[in-house]
Amino acid sequence: MAWYERATKMELQPESDAQPAIRPTQVIFHSIVAGWTARRTYENWRDSTSLESHFGIGYKARDIAQYIGTETRADANAGANRRADGTGAISVETASNSTATDPWSAAQVEEMINLSVWAHKRHGIPLQICRTHDDPGFGYHSMFRQWSTSGTACPGPTRIRQFREVIFPGIVARATEKEGDMTKEEHDALMFLRRNLGRIGRVGPIDRQEFHAAGYYLAVGEGHAHSADLKLDEVMKRLAALEAKIVAHICR
Repeated sequence: MAWYERATKMELQPESDAQPAIRPTQVIFHSIVAGWTARRTYENWRDSTSLESHFGIGYKARDIAQYIGTETRADANAGANRRADGTGAISVETASNSTATDPWSAAQVEEMINLSVWAHKRHGIPLQICRTHDDPGFGYHSMFRQWSTSGTACPGPTRIRQFREVIFPGIVARATEKEGDMTKEEHDALMFLRRNLGRIGRVGPIDRQEFHAAGYYLAVGEGHAHSADLKLDEVMKRLAALEAKIVAHICR
């Protein structure tokens, strides 16, 4: 079992020992629709329901607890709890107001990002937003029908937008902050990708419209941005090569 060193260990029994092993490939964020501390969430799992998450995050700084090791199934994600091939999702419950309409607090954002970077490094969860229900990466509860037995709006529109615009880009930024050996050209291109991660949903090749937003300078240098000598296909080819180099740097 894997335990996150930043979280307070509040182990649920018998679930922690009795439930089957998983190979974590996803992190899924939830809102619990209650302003609970991490301990109160633990008490709810222990005393009031047969469900449980791997983690709980309250509103205050460092209010994060782990209830089950991340290589053991937890039952908050329906079909993503454990699949036939043994893969499964790490579930993270977070405090919210009683209508699930508030944004994650700054302290919650920090804990979510730190936990996600740990999951990326400990379990190899890739730095991408899940594209399908079984695609490895990061997501939120209402993203796919297979992750909920009866459908859900969790974590709500405000937090969904925050996940795409703040949380996920923050995960990638924190996980890739060691960039001392990158060239200026690579660094500038990486900064563009980070700014747009919430929109394009992953680190990887961008299409022609996104290429125009990136600017020619990413591929050929700012001084040649409007060179009539370069055809679009040639610039696209050079940009794709640059992006492949950046992605290789990020994921190594």
